[in-house]
Amino acid sequence: MTRAAMTVPVIGLAALFSSTGVAAAADGSVQAELSPVPVSGPEGSSGTGMVQISGTTLSFTLAAKGLLAGSPHAAHIHFGATARHECPTAADNNAAALDKETAPETHFTTTEGGPAYGDIVVSLTTTGDTSPDSGLAVDRFPVGDNFEYSRGDVQVTEDVAKAIVSGEAVAVIHGVDYDGDGAYSAGDRGVSDLDPTLPGEATDPALCGVLNVSQMGSMPAGGVSTGGGSTTGTENAGLLGLGALAAVGGGVALIARRRTSTDS
Repeated sequence: MTRAAMTVPVIGLAALFSSTGVAAAADGSVQAELSPVPVSGPEGSSGTGMVQISGTTLSFTLAAKGLLAGSPHAAHIHFGATARHECPTAADNNAAALDKETAPETHFTTTEGGPAYGDIVVSLTTTGDTSPDSGLAVDRFPVGDNFEYSRGDVQVTEDVAKAIVSGEAVAVIHGVDYDGDGAYSAGDRGVSDLDPTLPGEATDPALCGVLNVSQMGSMPAGGVSTGGGSTTGTENAGLLGLGALAAVGGGVALIARRRTSTDS
C-alpha cells in the first residue's frame, strides 16, 4: 500500500514531463544581421533580428534602418524544406519580366528569392495574426525608415519551431523605392508578383538575414538598437513556460505530502 501511494504521484509527474517533452524539444534562440538584398536592397540599409523559441511559442525583436520613410515594411520569417536556407544572391535574379515591368534586371522580387529562403512561415506583424495569411497585411507592419519592435506569445507549428532553432530560417524585410519618388508606386517595376493590387515596390525584398543559432540565452532587454529612429508596434515579450514550472512544482509537493503521510 505504501509503495502504491508513492508511485501514483511519480507516474503523474512522469506523464507531465512526457506531455511537455514535445514543446521542450524546440527551445533556443537565433539571431540575424540583415543586409541589403542584391539588386534591390537600399544602399546603406541594415537590420537586426532575434527570435526566441520555447516549445511552439515564439518571441521576437526586429529592428531596421535606412528604409523608405513613411511607408509600411512587411517582415517575415521564411522557411522551406527544399530551400537553400540562405539569403538570395544576384544569380537568383532571373530577369523574367513581370506585368508592366520594363527593366527586370534592375529589380529583385520575393518570388525570385524563394529558392534561397522558402515560403513565409511567420508574419512579423506588430499586432494581430502572425500566420502566413497576414503576409501582406500592410496595415499591421512597422512603418518608417528606422523602426524597432518586439512581440511575444506568437504560436507556430512544431516543424516551424524546430526549423528556426536549427538555423534554417531566414528573416526578410520588404519594401523598396526603386524610382526614388518617396512612395511605393508602379513606376517601371509594375505590380507585385504576390498581389497585383499592390505595386511591386511594396513587396520586393529589401533586407535579408539568416537566423543563426544565438550565443545569447534570452531576448535582449529593450530590444535591438537601430542607432536612432522611431519605435512602432512594441509589445513586451513575457517570460515563457511559467505555467509548466508551476505544475511541476505542484507534482513535487504532492509527492512530498504523500511521503510524509506514509512515514507517519
